[in-house]
Amino acid sequence: MAAEVINELTGQSTATDDIGLRFALAADNNSQSALELSLSEPVDGDEVVAAPAGAKVIMEPAAAQFLDDKVLDVRQDDEGNPAFAIARQEGQEGQPA
Repeated sequence: MAAEVINELTGQSTATDDIGLRFALAADNNSQSALELSLSEPVDGDEVVAAPAGAKVIMEPAAAQFLDDKVLDVRQDDEGNPAFAIARQEGQEGQPA
């Protein structure tokens, strides 16, 4: 389902076929890391993961390291709209981060 939502989002952009859902880490005011999502083309150093359905996920290096043991899912929010969710992959408990 996540691939379908990503394809819908990137399909709205007619700029280029290289557009994907890009994850980047950003520090907030409390020096805590937060994930930022945007529709973007990859830049040098980014890791690109393409799903069989054609969806592209682009991760800047720090985000790729953070997301290494995670899986991307889509759930519905309270209003029935799709919302991305990141969860730890099953079988990863006790693994070093």
